[in-house]
Amino acid sequence: MTKPSVLFVCVHNAGRSQMAAGWLRHLAGDSVEVRSAGSEPADRINPVAVAAMREVGIDLTEQIPVRLSWDDARASDVIVTMGCGDACPVFPGKRYEDWKLTDPAGQPIEVVRRVRDEIRVRVAALLAELTGS
Repeated sequence: MTKPSVLFVCVHNAGRSQMAAGWLRHLAGDSVEVRSAGSEPADRINPVAVAAMREVGIDLTEQIPVRLSWDDARASDVIVTMGCGDACPVFPGKRYEDWKLTDPAGQPIEVVRRVRDEIRVRVAALLAELTGS
């Protein structure tokens, strides 16, 4: 069986999609290929999101926001969007999920922690579906 691949997409690739990718890498190890991207990537990851993830032992400091590419989307089995609307590409035959999550940009750490924890629950459920565990 080939390794499933997941692409997390948000507008700036600086908060939600980076946290989701961090959680999936943490929970799945190398059993799932993980990508994240943004329709309009920021210059850097949201430092409050980095701090919130550091609290749970996940280091996002080396991650860099990247622009969403058609190749990444085409190569992914599951595409999870988080607020990028029409900027997210649609490929026939791909599984799509749209996660309605608060944008952590400009939010205090308390709000970002809630977003982080909600993302963890969703990522764990997705992982269980993908791996059958």
